[in-house]
Amino acid sequence: MGLINYNIEKYTPQQLVAIPLVLFIISLVVIGSTFASTGMPVTPGIDFSGGTAVTIITTDSDEQLQATFSGYPLSEISDMNNGKFLKFGSMDDAKYQTLAQLISQKYPDAKIDQIGESFGKSLQSQAAIALVFSFIGMAIVVFLSFRTLVPSAAVVMSALADMAMTAAVMNIIGIPLSLGTTAALLMLIGYSVDSDILLTNRVLKRQGKLNDKLMGAFHTGMIMTSTTLAAVTALFVVSWFGSVQILMEISAVLLIGLVADVLNTWLTNVGILKWYVLKGGGK
Repeated sequence: MGLINYNIEKYTPQQLVAIPLVLFIISLVVIGSTFASTGMPVTPGIDFSGGTAVTIITTDSDEQLQATFSGYPLSEISDMNNGKFLKFGSMDDAKYQTLAQLISQKYPDAKIDQIGESFGKSLQSQAAIALVFSFIGMAIVVFLSFRTLVPSAAVVMSALADMAMTAAVMNIIGIPLSLGTTAALLMLIGYSVDSDILLTNRVLKRQGKLNDKLMGAFHTGMIMTSTTLAAVTALFVVSWFGSVQILMEISAVLLIGLVADVLNTWLTNVGILKWYVLKGGGK
């Protein structure tokens, strides 16, 4: 990572945070729009909205399947090994019974999983509570670790921006919020804090010139990020070729979050810390 020249001495703190700040604001607009239409910051998947998931062994094309299930709320068709994975929206019991009968007649080896709307909403609230409490717990640990407002707030702000940008991209490219992607978002909270704490410790607790400390932290941090990116990319490629939908979604969310973390750690957090040190903090 020494090939990357990370010399930000000529940039002001305002210039460093400008691009991530614009992206953060755009992300909040996207999240707000999704929340207004779905009631959640990220479009809910079948885990949270309720519905029916069907795995079938077939050579039928997507068009043929859409024609077969034209009378039902078919929302997604995904390819998998030797077959298809179908998702249907919520429906009443009578409609579900006719769907199950149609599937058993046409695809006798099919696997059907149903999640009720009320159960989905229960999972929805539990996932929201898990995310909120994880974020609050992270913020408390950070403030107890540094006991200084500005550096601690910078860490929390960077983590919040990571989550917001990741959620916005999920909405844009169509990755739904499921139990798997919720777990990926929880992992991102931990990873974001890890890289930000590395940076903050190097800047506040080591001797030397500010720019030298920032470059040293950057090279160490990018080595960590690069190895994680390589591992997650390998997972994404394997799950893509193996048509393992849940692993593909989890790895995609992690990749998006890691890229967002690079921006928010090495521009947003660095910009705030640089302003803090230049104003006389962290002596």
